[in-house]
Amino acid sequence: MTRRGEPAPVADETPTKPITTPEKERVETRPAPRGPRPRASIFATLTLIAGVMAALAVLTGVLAGYGIALGAVTVLLSIAGIAATSKRHVAGKSDAMLGLVLGLAAIVVGVLVVTDQLTWLTTASDKVGELRNWLDAQTVDRF
Repeated sequence: MTRRGEPAPVADETPTKPITTPEKERVETRPAPRGPRPRASIFATLTLIAGVMAALAVLTGVLAGYGIALGAVTVLLSIAGIAATSKRHVAGKSDAMLGLVLGLAAIVVGVLVVTDQLTWLTTASDKVGELRNWLDAQTVDRF
């Protein structure tokens, strides 16, 4: 039954055949090789932690000497971290490299602080105390 005088639909009687792909176009999927899961190198992680601590110690001003020493330890740890991450299934090379950069930067800035080459940061200045006092003055009426 059709609506408003439309002709009845005609069924398509053309024979169909299944679509096949040629042998050359077929992609064979192989499962990924299984092995131990990558683990993070403890030296790389320690390098990153020590690098951040060295950079923060140098930026306080008062602890610049300790920051230089910790920066030197960070450089040594980063060499061990980079060597450890060169092995298969050991991750953390970027952590070790970032720790190396932070350690070297802490050494350079620390030497500049100790030799009074930076006017805004010296071993006599306590930037952490100054920051605390400034924050207290800014937030005295807010909390």
